[in-house]
Amino acid sequence: MRLKTQNKRISDFNISTQADMVFLLLIFFMITSTMVSPNAIKLLLPQSTSKVMARQNFEVYIDENLEYAIKEGKDLMAVDETLLAAAVEERLIKYEDEATVVVRADRTVPVQNIVYVIDAVNAVNDKYARKYKVILATAVKDK
Repeated sequence: MRLKTQNKRISDFNISTQADMVFLLLIFFMITSTMVSPNAIKLLLPQSTSKVMARQNFEVYIDENLEYAIKEGKDLMAVDETLLAAAVEERLIKYEDEATVVVRADRTVPVQNIVYVIDAVNAVNDKYARKYKVILATAVKDK
């Protein structure tokens, strides 16, 4: 005579807890992916077909060695990065209301170094309530 067991093994798999886990993981990855900013993007200077030239008062050069130079007229003067803001201010305050600074940077120069020049001009604008402009020089686009 065979004995029947009261406890039967159920071979069904309850998927409701799995669905909850997948949903929580999806929310976690969606939230954390928006917080991560990619630092691997490399920027190249844009090329332009525009031939419009603004009246430029002086130019700031940044070479591949991240050395700054200011050219006003025919005079070219090397400037240390720490003295850049003072040198830009010294030249800009000569002009009453409008002045344009042209930034000519090598392709390999990080954007942060260009931003130093823009920040220096913006500091002068804030200090003297002026509206000086900064233009980024681009290369002629190949056809």
